[in-house]
Amino acid sequence: MDHPLTFTPERLDAFVVVRDLVAAIAPLVRRLPRGEAAIGDQLRRAGDSVLLNTCEGAGRRAGADKAHYFDMARGSATECGGALTIFAARQLAPTDAIATARSLAHRAACLLTALARSARKRSGTG
Repeated sequence: MDHPLTFTPERLDAFVVVRDLVAAIAPLVRRLPRGEAAIGDQLRRAGDSVLLNTCEGAGRRAGADKAHYFDMARGSATECGGALTIFAARQLAPTDAIATARSLAHRAACLLTALARSARKRSGTG
């Protein structure tokens, strides 16, 4: 996505990974069989939450406040991992597509952990 304006979060490696996670989730949710809409909606909302909380955290100035939003984003990334485990157990999508999304969710969680830790150090609370 090339836009003429770049917001601060878009400069973060975590943002790029999370954006890719949201993109990887979209086709998984689109192709769900009847009766599986609830888990698809849960995965979509969790993915959106990772992205939105990452942006919110990057936009905050206080270290503890930033860390809080990065922690929330990390929790949602972990939730994506759980939902993707359900996708795999129910064989709701191709194995490779699920593995790609799980890898992105894991990478996002790791990057968000580091961002939260760094924000806490700067605020003197961690």
